[in-house]
Amino acid sequence: MKFSKIAAATLLSTAGAAPLEQRTSWLLEVDALAAEGVFNLGLYVALHGYPNPSKCTLSNVAVRKEWGTLSAAERKSYISAVKCLSNKSPKTPSAVAPGVKNRYDDFVATHINQTLSIHGTGNFLVWHRYFTWAYEQALRNECGYQGYQPYFNWAKWADDPVKSPIFDGSDTSMSGDGEYKKHNATCIPSNDLCQISLPPGNGGGCVKSGPFKDWTVNLGPVSPGISDVPANPGVFGMGYNPRCLRRDISKAASQGWTKDSDVSDLIKNNPDPYWFETNMQGDFANGVLGVHTGGHFTIGGDPGGDLFASPGDPAFFLHHAMIDRVYWIWQNQDLKKRQNAGFQATITINNQPPSRNATLDDTFDLGVNAPQITIRDTVNTLAGPFCYIYL
Repeated sequence: MKFSKIAAATLLSTAGAAPLEQRTSWLLEVDALAAEGVFNLGLYVALHGYPNPSKCTLSNVAVRKEWGTLSAAERKSYISAVKCLSNKSPKTPSAVAPGVKNRYDDFVATHINQTLSIHGTGNFLVWHRYFTWAYEQALRNECGYQGYQPYFNWAKWADDPVKSPIFDGSDTSMSGDGEYKKHNATCIPSNDLCQISLPPGNGGGCVKSGPFKDWTVNLGPVSPGISDVPANPGVFGMGYNPRCLRRDISKAASQGWTKDSDVSDLIKNNPDPYWFETNMQGDFANGVLGVHTGGHFTIGGDPGGDLFASPGDPAFFLHHAMIDRVYWIWQNQDLKKRQNAGFQATITINNQPPSRNATLDDTFDLGVNAPQITIRDTVNTLAGPFCYIYL
């Protein structure tokens, strides 16, 4: 497949299986930017070659797709692999995290443990890129999944997320909303620091339909956005705290912060990498969620509304695949300047306490989930450990 054909497929993928005459109404500017980016990437590779042609070329590149464009069989295969991971033995020592009870929990514990060094920092985008890739590899290598990590195209479903194939509660979804439970507003960034308040949605309780209605959350909370989550008995959310998966799917969050215009404006109007990354994450003190936090709180609930423990909801990885896609699209708009763009953000969360800027040679790891790597190794999805693109 030529890069030009991939670009065309990118434009059409947002329409899924809709008849051709209906597709124009489904086309999104963010998907047009993705197609433009694929064309730019193809031209860049034609001029400069592949960064590691013995490992990754167009002939073997993995293609990540939007959940709604997958077949029913492909969605069920992904769901089965996620459940498989939750039934495998963990790798995290119990002395580090007593609440880790399965392989899936390993990923949650890693995110909890590193949260304060991977948000509001120069490594935010690349750390989560590596984290999402490592999770994808675990699904494939440990649970026999044959596909690749799908993403949640927020913009397509921003008007009403529960109508999306991801949250419609069917047996091919990531389960639906939580059962209605009278509850207070959701607070961001946490119930203890309410800088932004979202009105209660139609959920709030345990997820009541779909494949994950019996899913058990074992870790957290650390910094919940709702007020009635049972406290964790351990240190820093690492104790064993089994409970149901709760959601409060929020149209206020999606309509306010993850519309097509929100996403496309972020990509088009932030050529500086610092402001792209910063505006993506939001400005809570000034009432701005940004697409990153807007996507998280579209899901909401427990643990989805907890900055630390949010990977405990399996929808997390579809959300962060979209974060990575937006980053990838942004890079592809100007590869010469953005592929190895400097990282002006610092190595401490929101520069508190003040610290130096991150560099391409800084290292990070994922604990038991993947080995140490540099930022330089993670800026190109056709290089380092990676070999994937997005439709």
